[in-house]
Amino acid sequence: MPIKVIDQLPAVEALSVENVFVMTESRAASQDIRPLKIAILNLMPNKVATEIQLLRLLANSPLQVDIELIRLDNHVSKHTPESHLNCFYRYFSDVQQHKYDGLIITGAPLGLVDYEDVSYWPQLSEILAWADNNVTSTLFLCWAAHAALYYYYGLQREIRGEKLSGVYWQQVVQPLCPLVRGFDDEFLVPHSRYAQVPKQKYQSHPDLHVLAEADQTGAYLLQNSKGSRVFVTGHPEYDLTTLNDEYQRDVAAGLNPKVPENYFRQNDPQQAPLKLWQSHAFLLFSNWLNYYVYQATPFDLQQIGQAQ
Repeated sequence: MPIKVIDQLPAVEALSVENVFVMTESRAASQDIRPLKIAILNLMPNKVATEIQLLRLLANSPLQVDIELIRLDNHVSKHTPESHLNCFYRYFSDVQQHKYDGLIITGAPLGLVDYEDVSYWPQLSEILAWADNNVTSTLFLCWAAHAALYYYYGLQREIRGEKLSGVYWQQVVQPLCPLVRGFDDEFLVPHSRYAQVPKQKYQSHPDLHVLAEADQTGAYLLQNSKGSRVFVTGHPEYDLTTLNDEYQRDVAAGLNPKVPENYFRQNDPQQAPLKLWQSHAFLLFSNWLNYYVYQATPFDLQQIGQAQ
């Protein structure tokens, strides 16, 4: 949350140079407060587990957040009971006339499938176009980040020689950006994917800004100039056991996977994993909610998109 001070306090100007948000009394007096409306398009197979992961992170904020869970039309989920979806989710076609302060689109296990071959690509493309005029800021996770980069900027991913699986150090490269405010210079994040977009492709688009990256993982955190699109190529939302669950699933399927890197104690899958990314995950979601949603969205939701 912003700190509120007297307009003329000298610290206001000094902190502004550092990109620290300070709310003056005059602005605070004119503010109206209402709950934020956040939609989640959950594309993960185990939707219940993903709901818990995301809601845990979104709840770590003093802001009041109203959540709406969205599902694709005409897409059958094989791993989540239909009764759960019918009770807690709404079809996109039922909410597309609405506007939201924020939208989160999750990853999906489609790392080796061409985007155009994904059965629900036409509706996902429709949702991405809709978000630009009906959502203040959209946060894309893992597969959704690469899919959105392809849709908006034509950036085609490359398939790695082997799956990237483990917990990897990332370096902050834009420390004054509000999205990484409070981050350490280096921090850990889980990754679980086959795809990667080469750095030179990002650099060809002036509207794209890489905020954190690593040689081994490529760009991890990106945003567009307005902050209305935030791309996260890893899985900060993962629980302690998620990478292990994926590893054991691949072992059972006879895929002979590599042991997830920097995850198990002493890199031994017989030992318990360590959760070393939780503080970063909470801070990332808190910064996104505060600086890119709460501070950017209009009080009247119907004004979203009018100035874009």
